[in-house]
Amino acid sequence: MTIDTTLDLVLERMVDVPPELVWMAWTQPEHVKKWFTPAPWTTIECEIDLRPGGLFRTVMSSPEGEKHPNFGCYLDIVPNRRLVWTDALEAGFRPSRHTAHLGFRFTAAILLEPHGAGTKYVAHVMHSDKEYRDKHETMGFFDGWGTATDQLMAHARTLRV
Repeated sequence: MTIDTTLDLVLERMVDVPPELVWMAWTQPEHVKKWFTPAPWTTIECEIDLRPGGLFRTVMSSPEGEKHPNFGCYLDIVPNRRLVWTDALEAGFRPSRHTAHLGFRFTAAILLEPHGAGTKYVAHVMHSDKEYRDKHETMGFFDGWGTATDQLMAHARTLRV
């Protein structure tokens, strides 16, 4: 995947968790619900149909109890290496009928590469234009995705293959 710095946001980390455990935490609903939303928000629902064209759905809850549903479609899946989805489509590659929860659409790729006993972890988020990329960054992309990544790794460290 080619990174275009004018359109994309990238969070990259070297982590002490093997790719298999990071993958497990990203692809099983019971695990996603434990880390996906930066605290104090929570993920109260998660549905995953892990195949190209399959549904990726979450419901986030604010500290005040306000609920925010998110719908997406998996595009590419390479176990323990790459997970790609978009909120522009829903299950079956159907164009989304839901309002974009951030006010714009994006495609995200989680890339995992073995690195010693750990993983090179890359979250690559692609936008259609610079305005949306900049808006996402200003909204707190690095803080939000960074916090969620910290939570993901903390949870993944508790898992066993």
